[in-house]
Amino acid sequence: MEAASTSADYLPLLIQVAVAAGFVCLVLFATHFLGPNVHSKKKDSNWECGIESDGDARFPVSIRYFMTAILFVLFDVEVIFFYPYAVNFEKLELEGLLAVILFVAFFLVGFFYVLKKGALEWEK
Repeated sequence: MEAASTSADYLPLLIQVAVAAGFVCLVLFATHFLGPNVHSKKKDSNWECGIESDGDARFPVSIRYFMTAILFVLFDVEVIFFYPYAVNFEKLELEGLLAVILFVAFFLVGFFYVLKKGALEWEK
């Protein structure tokens, strides 16, 4: 029988986290203070792949683009949750099947809500 873990068992992990965090802070501050601090109009101007920028970078983008991206991620991540069921479907039996059906039902309700709101319609 295994002995219960104590807080002393986590001491090496805490030391490693503290050393890593300390190293990150040290490097951030050291590069800020020790690095060159030369500013000029040419150096501080924006460049993209060696090409001088043209126009304003802040142009309006349709909210439909962002909605489509977010919805894709939402419904794409849903597929990941089918993997545990696919691996253990024999052990989960009817209870597992009902859980998957309920899971899919929740996402279908969300999908039909998105369709009803017109979030996937590009032209209005």
